[in-house]
Amino acid sequence: MPKEKFYVTTAIDYTNGEPHIGHMLEKIQADVIARYARLQGKSVFFLTGTDEHGIKVLKTAQQHGIAVKKFAEANSKAFRRLKKELNLSWDDFIRTEDRKKHWPGVIKMWKELDKAGDLYKRTYRGLYCTGCELFMTEKDLVEGKCPIHQREPELVEEENYFFRLSAYTKTLKQKIRSGELEIIPQSRAKEILALMDRGLDDVSFSRSSEKLSWGIPVPGDASQTMYVWADALINYISAIGYGRDSEMFKKWWPADVQVIGKDILRFHAAIWPAMLLSAKLPLPKKLFVHGFVNTSGEKMSKSLGNVIHPRTLVEKFGTDAVRYYFLREISSVQDGDYTEERFIERHNADLANGLGNLCARVTGVALKFHKPIRNDFKMMDLVVEQKIKAIQKSIDEYMQAFRFNDALAELWSLISFADYYVNDKKPWSAENPSVENEKTLFNLLMLVNSVGVLLEPFMPETSKKITKNISFKGKNVGIKEAQRLFPRIEAAE
Repeated sequence: MPKEKFYVTTAIDYTNGEPHIGHMLEKIQADVIARYARLQGKSVFFLTGTDEHGIKVLKTAQQHGIAVKKFAEANSKAFRRLKKELNLSWDDFIRTEDRKKHWPGVIKMWKELDKAGDLYKRTYRGLYCTGCELFMTEKDLVEGKCPIHQREPELVEEENYFFRLSAYTKTLKQKIRSGELEIIPQSRAKEILALMDRGLDDVSFSRSSEKLSWGIPVPGDASQTMYVWADALINYISAIGYGRDSEMFKKWWPADVQVIGKDILRFHAAIWPAMLLSAKLPLPKKLFVHGFVNTSGEKMSKSLGNVIHPRTLVEKFGTDAVRYYFLREISSVQDGDYTEERFIERHNADLANGLGNLCARVTGVALKFHKPIRNDFKMMDLVVEQKIKAIQKSIDEYMQAFRFNDALAELWSLISFADYYVNDKKPWSAENPSVENEKTLFNLLMLVNSVGVLLEPFMPETSKKITKNISFKGKNVGIKEAQRLFPRIEAAE
């Protein structure tokens, strides 16, 4: 019987700069989703990539005095390095500048939209935010500025192609309300529905090639370059064969979950599904929308000098410690905050004193036991067995809702239970008979191994270290002395 397929995507990132911890959060979250699906026996395709076209990238390259193609390539490489730095398990990395893999799908989609009668050309005068790569109306602005980038948009007047987004308002509302297009959390669904209730305007889908040559030319009209979002959104289907490999596309689409930030909800919950409806393609099943990462309570900004690069944290604290903090400390659906002080507190309490101490303590006592510990599940304590099953069930429920922080809190309650169990049973005590000590140690090793297995999606390297030290394959339990997983970090004075 073939495996159930599971397709997960992240947003693709602009190459106007290197990745920061906001980008990192999304990649880690998607990686957890992908790894968890693999643990469930599903056939997984995990996609990420970079968005290399548009005015934002072009202008930033010009400011640096670097050819835009070279500039985009360098920053795309920085995003690709995240795979090693964060131990990510993506299956493919799509680039919008990839003319063999990406462009055929974009061109096919444009032609489908045109065939459906959903593209038309007209002169437009409007406000354009380069940061969002979006035409905005007065009602979108706060005190005349883009609410996200805090800058006044530029006034643009030119002839463009437009996409009839307004024609799909009613259908989109029905798809979202019925759950056919499920948006998590529900608050984001309410947000986009409120926007739709005010009415969706048709959206510009091209720019004059005189003003923007960096992008994909409109098929049959070299005077126009495709709007960056009309190009970028197609990555989710171009990477899996749309426009070039119909069998591959049929295998993986629709996406089971698309992971995005709250700032691009409009593009993914309105424009993207409307394009799919126009092209008569299925909609993604779920949109999971996460919040922003602030630093010390402030939004990250180059002008404030508080932008933090993932590499900096990984080199200082290690990959799994970084993954743990951003999954456990930060709500999966709300804005979160990073401070080094809080990182060290969380690291020492949960990783050094909690997980690391338990693993070292249990394997240390087990290795000192005077004989091999039998691999006999008849020694399994009912309360331990029930606890492990209850934790697994709770974690699964939280994972279905993408509540990673709650899933980890539940997993750490298993660590607390194991600590209580070892303190209560005192397997090192000579007062207890050896058979009772053996039973206690078997249960403790089962608890630690279960923690290791359940950790895999969140902290894959740590999971591997734990499960390598405890094996239930032979006649006796195989035990190796645990390394010191997470030494305490002493905060600087």
